[in-house]
Amino acid sequence: MNQVHVESEFAPLRSVVLARSEVSAPESAASNPDLEFLPASARAKMFTGDLRVADPARQAAWEAERQAFAEVLQRNSIRVLTPRLLTDAEKETAGDDGYSNFFARDPFFTIGDHVIEGSLRFRHRRGEIWPMREIFDAEVYPSPARYVAVPPAEAARADDPSLGPGPFLEGGDVLVLDKHVFVGSSGLASNDLGYRWLRKYLAPFGYTVELVRLHENILHLDCALGLVRHGLMVVCPEAFLDGIPDRLQGWDRVEVTMPEAGLLATNGLPLSSDVYVTDPEFSAIGSQLENRGVTVEYVDFSITRSFGGSFRCSTQPLHRAP
Repeated sequence: MNQVHVESEFAPLRSVVLARSEVSAPESAASNPDLEFLPASARAKMFTGDLRVADPARQAAWEAERQAFAEVLQRNSIRVLTPRLLTDAEKETAGDDGYSNFFARDPFFTIGDHVIEGSLRFRHRRGEIWPMREIFDAEVYPSPARYVAVPPAEAARADDPSLGPGPFLEGGDVLVLDKHVFVGSSGLASNDLGYRWLRKYLAPFGYTVELVRLHENILHLDCALGLVRHGLMVVCPEAFLDGIPDRLQGWDRVEVTMPEAGLLATNGLPLSSDVYVTDPEFSAIGSQLENRGVTVEYVDFSITRSFGGSFRCSTQPLHRAP
């Protein structure tokens, strides 16, 4: 039986879901204020419709990035699971909002032996969970893991910039450190109601869930903080409205600036406490990690990063444990 359990952000990665490269942007994307967290270079490349049609060369290069990353994972003896593509019916259901199937981190997340479907704030991302459910059928249902879902978000008026009360809870905001779980909230993704739901759900299982307030230009917590191993993190201190959480005080830091955080400098992926994957853009960070005894693997992820996510965003572990 395949195991489903995530102990921490840096426990040895055994089995992981790696995202597909599928997105269609609505005509309103270029003027959407919620996308201002993207760097100017990424906003300048905004497109309309399915990327396969709008820019086939960029689509092909994007898929090649993901394949190169998959090869690194497999070379490190990690089992890689791939979601299916969206169906025509699912694309039609999305309507004018557009659709996406491009970051596996957010539509669900794994905490201990709990697999939890999230509730995404952006309308074009709310169908991202559908392609994951075949994986749940094969991997989660046969396992002893619990499988639950955040309550669906309430409907909001078309002109409501908040997109309603939620609850919103996205995997990019959820970082696991044994029985302590951090949940980020900037106003762009997970919110207080989503945090309160997770706290209530996990309390009987002995977890502490901590809300971490973030700068309004930070999409998710993992865009400001990466736990590399116990006692070592990559972090953007400026992104935390209340300072770095007390639980992480005293940890060794590789610090990045807000502009670097916007480029996804903290969004590398530990394959274990000893091996870390990042983009060559962040070789200075890689050098600092290597000086601390971490082996760093590099994959060019520039196109993936232009969509607002990187290595952690592209993956969701099902099994991380010694």
